Amino acid sequence: MRGIVKYIANSSVPVATYVAPTGSRAASAGTYILYASHIAAMAPGTNLGAATPVQLGGGPPADSKEKDKATKPVDKQKHEVTKPDPKQQKAVNDAVAYIRGLAELHGRNQSWAEKAVREAASLPASEALKLNIIDVIASDTADLLKKINGREILVNGQKRTLDTAGLTLVKLDPDWRSRLLNVITNPNIAYILMLIGIYGLIFEFSNPGAIAPGTVGAICLLLALYAFQLLPINYAGMGLILLGVALMVGEAFEPSFGLLGIGGVIAFTIGSIILIDTQAPGFGINISVIITFTLASAILFIFIIGMAIKARRRPVVTGQEEMVGGIATVLHDFDSSGTVIIHSETWQALTDSPLHKDQKVKVTDIQGLILKVKPLTDSPAAPSKQEEVK
Repeated sequence: MRGIVKYIANSSVPVATYVAPTGSRAASAGTYILYASHIAAMAPGTNLGAATPVQLGGGPPADSKEKDKATKPVDKQKHEVTKPDPKQQKAVNDAVAYIRGLAELHGRNQSWAEKAVREAASLPASEALKLNIIDVIASDTADLLKKINGREILVNGQKRTLDTAGLTLVKLDPDWRSRLLNVITNPNIAYILMLIGIYGLIFEFSNPGAIAPGTVGAICLLLALYAFQLLPINYAGMGLILLGVALMVGEAFEPSFGLLGIGGVIAFTIGSIILIDTQAPGFGINISVIITFTLASAILFIFIIGMAIKARRRPVVTGQEEMVGGIATVLHDFDSSGTVIIHSETWQALTDSPLHKDQKVKVTDIQGLILKVKPLTDSPAAPSKQEEVK
C-alpha cells in the first residue's frame, strides 16, 4: 500500500482513484490510496474507511490481547489500569500521522481520516462528499471524466488544470506475475495447495520411489507456505489440520471402530475454520471448500487407503510367490532333483531327502523356474524292499 501511495504522490501525471461500481468499497488500504490521489471519486452506493492497522502473518493480534485483559477481573485494592499494547499503539499512531499527511497534501478532511484509523470509522459516498473527503460522485467513468474536466489540482506542487473532455480510455491489465500472486494468495487456493502438498508427501513416504506425488506435493506445499506468509495464519488451526490428517491416517492403518477417524474429521474441520485469523473481509475460507476437502480427506484416508492396506496384508494368491507353501506331487522317484506337479503344472524340483512317485511334498522356496521341496511329515513312506518283493 505504501508503495502504491509513493507512486501516486510522486507521479507527474494526475491520478484519479475511482471507487466503483456500486457496492464496492475502499476499506483499509483503499482509504489511504484514495486520500493520496489527486482526484478522489466514488460511485453511488459505495463506502470507504475502516483503516485501522491489523496484524497479518500469524500470531495473536494485539487487539485480542487487549480483549483478554479487559475480560480479566480488576483488583479494586490495587486499582490496576490496563495499558494499551505498545506495538498496536505504535502502529496506530504511525498510520494516523501517515493518513493525516496525505489528507493535508490535497486539502482533505484530516480529522475524519484520523477517526477512520483510530475508530475504524466508515462512511458512504454521499457523506464523504459532504465532509470533503472525496472530490466527486460519478455514476460511471464517462461521468467522472465529465465532472473533473476543468478542475484545478496540485501535481508535485504545481497547479494543473485538467482537460479530460474526449479522452480515449486505455485499460491496463495486471501483468502475469501480479495475476499469479493474486491467485496463490487467495485463502482458498492457499488452503488447497497446503492440503495437496501434505497428501503428496504422505503418498511419497508410504510408497518410496513414486516420485510424482512427492514432487507435486513439495511444490504445492512451498507455494502454500509462501502464500501463508502474506496471510494472517492461526498456527493452532494449522496444528489441528495436521492432527486431523494424522488421526485419519491412523484410522486407516489401525482401525479403531471410527474413533480415530471421527476425531480426525472434527480436528480437521475446526482447524480449517480457524486457520485464517482475522475478521478482515476477503480473508476467509469458503465453508463449501472446507466441507468438500474434509469429506474428501476422510474418504481418501479412512476408506481408500484403509482398503489398500488391508489388501496389501492379505496373503498372495496368484503368481510365483503363491507357490511357496503349496503342496506338490512327485512324478517319479528321485534323490536330489526331479519333477513334481502342482496346480496342474510340471516343475523341476530340488530336495535334500529321497522322494518316491506320488509322494506329497511341500514347496519351501522358488528359485527362477526350480522349486525347492521337502516331504510332508504325514506323507506315506516309501515302500521297503521286502514289500516290493511280496
